[in-house]
Amino acid sequence: MSTEQPFQCIDVATARDVLKRPEVLLLDCRTTADYLRGGMVGAQHLCDANASDYLMGRPKHTPVLIYCYHGNASQIRAQMFIDFGFSEIYSLDGGYEAWCAANRAAQYATGATPRPQLSTELQHWLIEEGFENGDPHGALPNGMTPLMRAARAADPARVDELLAAGVDPLKSNADGNQALWLACVGENLDIVNRLIDAGCPIDHQNDNGATCLMYASSTGKAAVVERLLAHGANPDLVTPDDYTALDMAASLACLNLLRRRRVHAIP
Repeated sequence: MSTEQPFQCIDVATARDVLKRPEVLLLDCRTTADYLRGGMVGAQHLCDANASDYLMGRPKHTPVLIYCYHGNASQIRAQMFIDFGFSEIYSLDGGYEAWCAANRAAQYATGATPRPQLSTELQHWLIEEGFENGDPHGALPNGMTPLMRAARAADPARVDELLAAGVDPLKSNADGNQALWLACVGENLDIVNRLIDAGCPIDHQNDNGATCLMYASSTGKAAVVERLLAHGANPDLVTPDDYTALDMAASLACLNLLRRRRVHAIP
């Protein structure tokens, strides 16, 4: 019978207690870009490129706390450490989103951070949509944020109010999609413009390596393809299977738009 100890999934309160121990190694397994944008204080980045450094270069008794976006990828990483013989491994339930939500709640409670001023309509909508305490910065278990939900619903007024409230347009859901992807689903070109202007990276690739342009092309959304190309979307990016947006074109209109873009790009 195996004597292997499983990793532990812990909540934010328990994580805070664990992090009081100075010997704990805190690892952030989100993307490099998001890690560089900010994370939990003292966290080091964990990715495929450096995983062996931690697995082979640390004593097996080192306590390790790993977090990702929502608490899913961190469990895969945690099991990897267990498989390599580490004895005390933790995965943060809810990931960085849960950590940030708990910090916001504490700041609101103490008055250190004022609650964003939201219209009564938006507050009711947030609660109806399941966002705890009507928090515009929150996320559902699948990582869906209020901004993503509003973008998918093609509701530009709600998108504008959320952006004015300071929500982060670069958050990703459980599939690695950002609000711009959901705007492409909703096919509202004004929202596509707003989110790109708000800083959404137009060539962001999700967990499957797909971009917004690939999605729009593969679903025959020619107007969205045209708008993304006008904003400078790169049609030459490829998925891990070497497919481009042109390869995925589901309609003649999308095919022609992407072919013209490729022709114009050739010097």
